[in-house]
Amino acid sequence: MAVELAAFVLFALVTAGASLGVVVVKDVFYDALLLGLALISVAAHFIMLHAEFVAAVQVLVYVGGVMILIVFAVMFMRSTTEGEDEEVAV
Repeated sequence: MAVELAAFVLFALVTAGASLGVVVVKDVFYDALLLGLALISVAAHFIMLHAEFVAAVQVLVYVGGVMILIVFAVMFMRSTTEGEDEEVAV
């Protein structure tokens, strides 16, 4: 029982910290990484509730799909923005 409580508190702190980091951090790439960490931590809560299917769906859909799209969009926008700055400077 004490181990389950400690695990719950640990994942609750990780979820709260990562969620707060999403709001506070100004870099969009780090926002996406912190959002992925928060979603994985929520999936750990589902596993602790014996809802393994919901945890697997959360990881596959949100972390696997949505987060990859966000990271690729951020990386694409950074490369085009940096390229535009170089063309203007020349």
